[in-house]
Amino acid sequence: MNERGALGRFGEDVAARWLVAAGMTVLERNWRCRAGEIDIVAREAAAGALVMCEVKTRRAGAYQHPMAGLTERKAARLRELAQRWLSERWLAHHAAPPAGGVRIDLVGVLLPDRGGPTVEHARGVA
Repeated sequence: MNERGALGRFGEDVAARWLVAAGMTVLERNWRCRAGEIDIVAREAAAGALVMCEVKTRRAGAYQHPMAGLTERKAARLRELAQRWLSERWLAHHAAPPAGGVRIDLVGVLLPDRGGPTVEHARGVA
């Protein structure tokens, strides 16, 4: 794994732990199909929602803040991927979509030069 891949994997690990601490259950990580990848699929029990999470990780001082990394093109792809995951994975085991609906969230992980990572979670971004 190259440095960029290792950074992304670390950020996804941080994001998954953060989501669990926030009361979500991680159902799947790094789900792939021909159209792309969903970093984290989680269930938010309080809202009854299925949550597709895009994780963006950056080092401090990087050109772009992680929360700025979601383009309209990427958002459209995430909507398509969410629909595919729902039909291929969820509906294979459940009679209906989740009662709380499906939401796409962005989790930004910023790694400072010193100290622990900072996590930002934006709900319903796409």
